Amino acid sequence: MQKQSVLPQVHTAIPGPRSRAMAAELRHWESPNVTYVSPEFPIFWESAAGCLVTDVDGNVFLDLSAGFGAAAVGHAHPRVTAAIGAQAGRLLHGMGDVHPPAVKVELLRALARVCPGDLNQAILAGSGAESIEAALKTTVLATGRAGVIAFEGSYHGLTYGALAATSRDDFRRPFRAQLGHFVHHAPYPQRPDEAARVLEQIEEWLRHPPEGIPPVGAVLVEPIQGRGGIRVPPPGWFTALQALCHRHGALLIADEIFTGFGRTGQWFASEVPPDILCVGKALGGGFPIAACVSSPAVMAAWGESTGEALHTSTFLGHPLGCAAALAAIAVLEEERLVERAAALGEWLRPRLEALPGVAAVRGRGLMWGLEL
Repeated sequence: MQKQSVLPQVHTAIPGPRSRAMAAELRHWESPNVTYVSPEFPIFWESAAGCLVTDVDGNVFLDLSAGFGAAAVGHAHPRVTAAIGAQAGRLLHGMGDVHPPAVKVELLRALARVCPGDLNQAILAGSGAESIEAALKTTVLATGRAGVIAFEGSYHGLTYGALAATSRDDFRRPFRAQLGHFVHHAPYPQRPDEAARVLEQIEEWLRHPPEGIPPVGAVLVEPIQGRGGIRVPPPGWFTALQALCHRHGALLIADEIFTGFGRTGQWFASEVPPDILCVGKALGGGFPIAACVSSPAVMAAWGESTGEALHTSTFLGHPLGCAAALAAIAVLEEERLVERAAALGEWLRPRLEALPGVAAVRGRGLMWGLEL
């Protein structure tokens, strides 16, 4: 991409008058408790390119969140927008599980190439939460056990299966009466002594599930917790967790929706290939698409289709999403953005640690959290 100035430009009060007017209108038309609206929030985006976002009042901001991690190749990367436009001109909608678009096969082939180990079969989805749902279904089919161990501080999405695995009580409490009771949460370790204790606790639960939880078929984990505070486990813990799962016939599901596709300076943050890999966010270069990826041995549990898919949706394998994802993967490879994230992370860490008032710096690559 062409280099651009990354200096913010502020022309009005923040939020500006147009953002304030639109916030009042949004409050009128949108359900409460979707978008947070206050006298000082939000700003309304008009356009974005690279790392810069322009609001409806003409103010320009540096996006340090990369659009919640979705814009890993930058906002509106020309390669991605061109791919979406070209695909829209050919085929705007396909019948994903009946008469799929050709570009779906191309994306599945690309995913098999970049995903680790023998993870080369996928269920495509429209969001990260949907990919978690697919992983949970895959687990019960493959192991015959419905129980899942997740972690305190985890965030896996807000659809009901994903919400059952998410630990945040403020998200769960209003819907507890409708949530499935199949998940138990373990502490998420950040020190070696914590890691050993957590592994012992998980092994006990794999042998003897906690009261009210069915036999455990999977452990669901973020290699680095994102929304939970950029919490990084000790080296070797993920590998030991995988070995523990395999000793007890359980699957290890890695939620790499936030960490995947270069965010941490590696294609994926998992130390070893998990049994099931959930990806999203950066996969589509800013366009909504996600995937649950596993090995043929695990995916065989779904069985052959009898004519009606056991797990699908109208927009599964959407042509525009597939085209966007193919372009985003190509940009990551050709512009060596994964290697760039690793190098920038090495450059950035000591500078973050030197900031006044910073108690701790956690993260890897271009995924960092500061504890003040």
